[in-house]
Amino acid sequence: MTSTTAPAKEFSLPFRRLLHARESGVFAALVLLFLLGVFLSPSFAQSDNLLSVGQQVAQIGIMAVGVTFVILNGEIDLSVGSTYALSAISTGMLISHGWSWPLAMLIGLAVGAVAGLLNGLAVVVLGVPSFIVTLGTLSVFRGIALLISDGAPISLSSSQAGVADFNLLGQGRLFGLIPMQFVIFAVVAVIGVVLLSRSRFGFNTYAVGGNQEAARLVGVNVKRVKLAAFVLSGFTAALAGVLGLSFLSYVQGVTGQGMELTVISAVIIGGAALFGGSGTMWGTVIGVAFIGLLQNILNIKGISSFWQTVVTGLVIVAAVAADTWQRRRKTRA
Repeated sequence: MTSTTAPAKEFSLPFRRLLHARESGVFAALVLLFLLGVFLSPSFAQSDNLLSVGQQVAQIGIMAVGVTFVILNGEIDLSVGSTYALSAISTGMLISHGWSWPLAMLIGLAVGAVAGLLNGLAVVVLGVPSFIVTLGTLSVFRGIALLISDGAPISLSSSQAGVADFNLLGQGRLFGLIPMQFVIFAVVAVIGVVLLSRSRFGFNTYAVGGNQEAARLVGVNVKRVKLAAFVLSGFTAALAGVLGLSFLSYVQGVTGQGMELTVISAVIIGGAALFGGSGTMWGTVIGVAFIGLLQNILNIKGISSFWQTVVTGLVIVAAVAADTWQRRRKTRA
């Protein structure tokens, strides 16, 4: 009797953990959304369409990885769309002036990291709420992007030295099949998963987001953890911006407007608590996939972009409402 029940218990334990995982509900919704897409359009499940979805969500996904750390700390970063534009503009201008694309890209990434550092310093040193800080830098970084480009768009020509190689980052395909942008997103997501779930920094992130004062009392350097989260957010926004430039060979100062809302939506839909301390990187990946599939289905059915905005907003409200309900339920229990 014991020999038959033990294996059953061993099997049921991870299954129960899956059922009770925070992101299991979002994953179930993702599966239902996929099935809906298959029902509505025969072409939805074709590999070309799904790979196209992967390419479309890659930049949002990369940014969402960095923003996840910020939100888990109980903070918010509204400036990632502007950082995206500023880094892309910086990289594009340097390449246009004859700089080698690897060096121009490194400087573009450094611009994003510095932008995140400035956000973090304003929050942890000056004590200004992150909502106010990043609402302000949303305009500041966007303004700088417009100033340094004089409001003019930047276009890269494949005839320029190194531009064809640079474009492979955004336009290339691994093995001639998988979009390079999606490959880079997958690598960034895996690094995010390991960093959040297997490192001391990840443990401290949850501690700070769960109870900042308790974390401080047990020796966690709260300021350093938050500062690192903002730098990561700025860096990933910059990486996405560089990939966007590589994909389109074009950027202007208004590029990336509204991206911050989609990025934050993906993190919240993926199960991260808006007030910090709870959520997973896998949940963020699922949230990114959910938004990508939802937008793809709406596009296939020819739904107006205005209605797409309405639907996405309703999904965000539903996700936050579900999180609030779950928190209240746990409190009462």
